[in-house]
Amino acid sequence: MADLSNKKVAILTEKGFEQVELTSPQQALKDAGATVDVISPEGGEIKAWDQTDWGITITADKKLSEVSPDDYDALVLPGGVLNPDKLRQDKDAVAFVSAFLDEGKPVAAICHGPQTLIETGMISGRQMTSYPSLKTDLKNAGVNWVDEEVVADKGLVTSRTPKDLPAFNKKMIEEIMEGRHNVPEVHHSPGQKI
Repeated sequence: MADLSNKKVAILTEKGFEQVELTSPQQALKDAGATVDVISPEGGEIKAWDQTDWGITITADKKLSEVSPDDYDALVLPGGVLNPDKLRQDKDAVAFVSAFLDEGKPVAAICHGPQTLIETGMISGRQMTSYPSLKTDLKNAGVNWVDEEVVADKGLVTSRTPKDLPAFNKKMIEEIMEGRHNVPEVHHSPGQKI
């Protein structure tokens, strides 16, 4: 049985996250004993997207400006179309995500979640998967994109769709148990925002 009772995990999200891509990993982490904070740039209430319409409203545990990447052992990025599109335009959110990659802390991103990772300029050379519509974007960012239910590359866990959640959650917990990875020095792609 996985024991993450000494681990603290951040779930970074914005309005329009895919409901099950936040609630399922959140529950899996809590079941494994982790402390989990849902963080958003604005704080307060955040509305989910549930497949074809608006879903539940959740309340963020913390506002992004109130936390530091140093407070957490790992990061989860749920998908949804609106959520990562908003996060990738928020320089503080991109900096928060970049810090986890820079320190080799586990990062788990599902579906459209990897869009925010592209903005870091730090994923070139990594093996990843995603929702199929992000394949070209990720390849253009230097990623070796593969069509698999879950891919783990030195603590970076990615999956394609909600159907992959069982494999995603299992691998995410394994990587968080392993802890930090030594990540090779990152070379930012020319012309990419840092």
